[in-house]
Amino acid sequence: MFSILPAVTTDGLSLLLVAVGAYLLGSVPFGIVITRALGLGDLRQIGSGNIGATNVLRTGNKGAALATLLLDAGKGGIAVLIARALTGAEDAAQLAGFAAFLGHLYPVWLGFKGGKGVATFFGTLLALAWPIGLAACATWLATAFVSRISSLSALVAAATVPLWMWAFGFGPMIGLGAVLASMVIWRHGANISRILAGTEPKIGKA
Repeated sequence: MFSILPAVTTDGLSLLLVAVGAYLLGSVPFGIVITRALGLGDLRQIGSGNIGATNVLRTGNKGAALATLLLDAGKGGIAVLIARALTGAEDAAQLAGFAAFLGHLYPVWLGFKGGKGVATFFGTLLALAWPIGLAACATWLATAFVSRISSLSALVAAATVPLWMWAFGFGPMIGLGAVLASMVIWRHGANISRILAGTEPKIGKA
């Protein structure tokens, strides 16, 4: 479905197992696990209520926020790398990335109410095609430097991913990139409204 290298494909059962395993990995809510372990309270009752690193930062614990960022990114990247190592196929690797991303957005452990997927999005891209992942991260950093708004940075980074894929010669991956980017944008609906209203908090603010 998302094959970059059509000469290497995977059978249906293997793809199903990859999808289920990656989804379950992606469903692990590291933000909640870390904040509870550190006695910081229920993350869903703090700040925006989101389970990602940006909201963890609102607890005032930068270490917890960094750990959440790395683990949320890692679960997307690790899902891709494991699938690729076990099957040697890019269709399985891309499906794993998509499933892990979906797991973060709609985790079974939290009643399918998850995060916005930015870190997992970046981690998945870095594992699938590191030039695209680096370009997306650089886009986020550049936008954040100018705007100081995390959500706007994520939106710009997501929107430009299909363009980066085209520019770097990853044309067959554009479909997957567009789907992931669209889901990131969709999950930021409330942020978009606040950005347009000029009320979206800036990085480091409540």
